[in-house]
Amino acid sequence: KMEEEELEFVEELEAVLQLTPEVQLAIEQVFPSQDPLDRADFNAVEYINTLFPTEQSLANIDEVVNKIRLKIRRLDDNIRTVVRGQTNVGQDGRQVKEITRDIKQLDHAKRHLTTSITTLNHLHMLAGGVDSLEAMTRRRQYGEVANLLQGVMNVLEHFHKYMGIPQIRQLSERVKAAQTELGQQILADFEEAFPSQGTKRPGGPSNVLRDACLVANILDPRIKQEIIKKFIKQHLSEYLVLFQENQDVAWLDKIDRRYAWVKRQLVDYEEKYGRMFPREWYMTERIAVEFCHVTRGELAKIMRARAKEIEVKLLLFAIQRTTNFEGFLAKRFSGCTLTDGTLKKLESPPPSTNPFLEDEPTPEMEELAMEKGELDQPKKPKAPDNPFHGIVSKCFEPHLYVYIESQDKNLGELIDRFVADFKAQGPPKPNMDEGGAVLPSCADLFVYYKKCMVQCSQLSTGEPMIALTTIFQKYLREYAWKILSGNLPKTTTSSGGLTISSLLKEKEGSEVAKFTLEELCLICSILSTAEYCLATTQQLEEKLKEKVDVSLTERINLMVEMDTFSTVISSSIQLLVQDLDAACDPALTAMSKMQWQNVEHVGDQSPYVTSVILHIKQNVPIIRDNLASTRKYFTQFCIKFANSFIPKFITHLFKCKPISMVGAEQLLLDTHSLKMVLLDLPSIGSQVVRKAPASYTKIVVKGMTRAEMILKVVMAPHEPLVVFVDNYIKLLTDCNTETFQKILDMKGLKRSEQSSMLELLRQRLPTPPSGAEGSSSLSLMTPTPEQESSRIRKLEKLIKKRL
Repeated sequence: KMEEEELEFVEELEAVLQLTPEVQLAIEQVFPSQDPLDRADFNAVEYINTLFPTEQSLANIDEVVNKIRLKIRRLDDNIRTVVRGQTNVGQDGRQVKEITRDIKQLDHAKRHLTTSITTLNHLHMLAGGVDSLEAMTRRRQYGEVANLLQGVMNVLEHFHKYMGIPQIRQLSERVKAAQTELGQQILADFEEAFPSQGTKRPGGPSNVLRDACLVANILDPRIKQEIIKKFIKQHLSEYLVLFQENQDVAWLDKIDRRYAWVKRQLVDYEEKYGRMFPREWYMTERIAVEFCHVTRGELAKIMRARAKEIEVKLLLFAIQRTTNFEGFLAKRFSGCTLTDGTLKKLESPPPSTNPFLEDEPTPEMEELAMEKGELDQPKKPKAPDNPFHGIVSKCFEPHLYVYIESQDKNLGELIDRFVADFKAQGPPKPNMDEGGAVLPSCADLFVYYKKCMVQCSQLSTGEPMIALTTIFQKYLREYAWKILSGNLPKTTTSSGGLTISSLLKEKEGSEVAKFTLEELCLICSILSTAEYCLATTQQLEEKLKEKVDVSLTERINLMVEMDTFSTVISSSIQLLVQDLDAACDPALTAMSKMQWQNVEHVGDQSPYVTSVILHIKQNVPIIRDNLASTRKYFTQFCIKFANSFIPKFITHLFKCKPISMVGAEQLLLDTHSLKMVLLDLPSIGSQVVRKAPASYTKIVVKGMTRAEMILKVVMAPHEPLVVFVDNYIKLLTDCNTETFQKILDMKGLKRSEQSSMLELLRQRLPTPPSGAEGSSSLSLMTPTPEQESSRIRKLEKLIKKRL
């Protein structure tokens, strides 16, 4: 049987002899060998060739074979020894396991014995501690009780799982009874020392009460709360008597005396009782916080009763003094007692001198400071950095309507003063060096807004801020209407249409009335002011949202006011455009009345072109210089003027009929001259030549090129008809029968000649897409600006005849 086991072991050994390279490397490091038979890459042929390199070496082959057999036999012996030794391992293991089991049993016994001894010791300590605790409680030895009680409670925790044992349960009940008795006894001691009723004066601090506070730290937290509550109530009882509602000092004008009283009380507490209570109770802060709660309730009650007596100055005075006091509290305390009524276990503050004795002002010092005005401007910290912000001043919020009404009145008076000043002083004087000046009144308005916003945010960040925002919106609109729009120069069209005086001037042959230099500067100044107001109103909205409570930010929206200022800007630009446009009208009228069929030669530009250029050179530099700070609005002026002047020029161009070939050439030269002037309009008369905006250049090139193409069609021979019509379609991208007929009129063709040409045009025009006819009919129904202008001129002629 032994040989069979050896054989099985050898077979298993051969099966696992195929080792991984990593394992083989590890074996070689542990058992280094130079024998070729131990190598993993052993090669039998190479090994034999090494033993017998030549034929002569084969002579000692028997000796070599014997050595190898001997080596094999030794290896077999070693393997057999190892295998036999392995068969005994199981038996040895069972013996070891039995020994280990015995050792474990001894360990368990030792552990149980140790636990029993420890428990007996704890039981002895608990029994003795309870007896001592009861005895010390009767003798009021609170200093010893504080240390002993904590130890007894720690020991009692070890017996929670043994409460089923009667003796242990009895000891636990005795500890609870001792705690209850201690609590009642300590409360009685404090009641005796600091009675809440009666005429007996409170006693001073004692070591007994100090030690009693240490015991209260260990007892139920309600004991500490009751001690704190009774002590603070007794400490503030005098305050409630001195500042009763019917007392003269209770009113807002003497609110300083409340805060002076509590400051003295805090100093008095630190001197007398500062060492009696544990520092982690933060009694000084708790007295101050309770004073604030009481004061807020008392002030709210008296203000409700005497609401009609509250004036804005008195209210602001009381709020200012209150916020000063809240700032004082923030400097002295951390605010750790504000969250709830329980005592927080925070780190005790480092020992220091009494903070209330450091720079503590006496009533005489405070009175002197008030006389010097040093207390008029409170250094109010930001609300997030002051945990006491609003702890008293919250009571003033229901009465802030007095402040809001006052600001409404003040802003109304401010707007009226702006209107009166403008009437008295007139428009700002033009200064070509500085450009269009922003009206100083708008800066004054927003400075006042900022002052009100900051002041109101210090009083409240709730509904009063929303009410103030409504007031701001009201007077922003009034400023836009009364100061800006109300002072824009009036034109004949904007003031109600035609007037008899304007018609008489036109009848007498005088030019259209233009704005004076002062009026142009005023319009630019109002435009610049409106832009400043627009940008500042947007900033005002952002600041208001920062100041107000997060839940109210959605209710702050000044978009209507910003749109109002945008309207003022648009109106100002339109006035500037209308003024220059109207100044050019007589020249265009003169162009249309010239006898273009009688022009015999092409000369320099016509007088009407010179007149248009003159008006442009007079107005544009003034407008550009006065809008230097608002370049984008000057660009808008240029674009709007081009969009107004070019269609009007083309309309008058169609009125030039009939036209000879030379006359058409002269008109083409004039049109090119106007085109060059318009392209240079943004920088005309400027020493600094600046490239015109691309958006403006595109409008001018497109519009004036169309005018040039119209004249080129007029200059082209109308025969053969097909060539003429095709040339018209090619040159004018927006070709239609109406424009074509106007061109034929300019050429002086008769109606009979035009009919065949119009029919040919209709045939050669591309077919319009579906729906185009409807849009064409719609455009015929809606009068164009040219048609509207023609209708007005007919009305003018009718009125002239009647005059």
